[in-house]
Amino acid sequence: MHKILKIVVAVLSLIGVIGLVRIIMTGEEEAKAIISSGNGVLFETMSSIAYIILVLAIILVIFFVFKNLFTGGGDIKNTLIGLGAFVAVLLIGYLVSGGDSLNYEYDGVVATAGKSQLVGGGLVSFYILSVVAILAMVFSGVKKLIK
Repeated sequence: MHKILKIVVAVLSLIGVIGLVRIIMTGEEEAKAIISSGNGVLFETMSSIAYIILVLAIILVIFFVFKNLFTGGGDIKNTLIGLGAFVAVLLIGYLVSGGDSLNYEYDGVVATAGKSQLVGGGLVSFYILSVVAILAMVFSGVKKLIK
C-alpha cells in the first residue's frame, strides 16, 4: 500500500509541476487574457488536480486514523475525549458569539443573523484554539527549560 501511495504522489506531483511550469511560461498578461476569455483549460485542469489531491488526502487521513485507532492499539477513549473537547469549543464559540441583527447583502448573497452567528462562532473558536495552542507551546518550552 505504501509503494502504491508513493507512486500516486509522484505522478500527481509530476503533473502539478508540469502544469505549474506551463502557467509560469504563459506570462501574467497572457494568463489574464486567457482567463478573461473563458478559455482557461490549463487553469481549470490545475484546479481540478488540486481538488482531487485534497479529496485523496482527506480520504487517506480518515482511513489511516480509523485503521490505526482500531488495529494499532490506539485508545479510543482518548480519541473520543479529544473529539468531545473540540466539539465543546465549537459549541462555546457559537453560543458566545452574538448574531448581528442587520442583514448584509453582497453580490446577491444575503448574510442573515444566523449566518453571522456561525461566522462569529467560527472566529471565536479559532481564537480559543489558537490561545490553547500557544499556551501549550509555551508550557512545553518552560517545562523543557526546567528539566
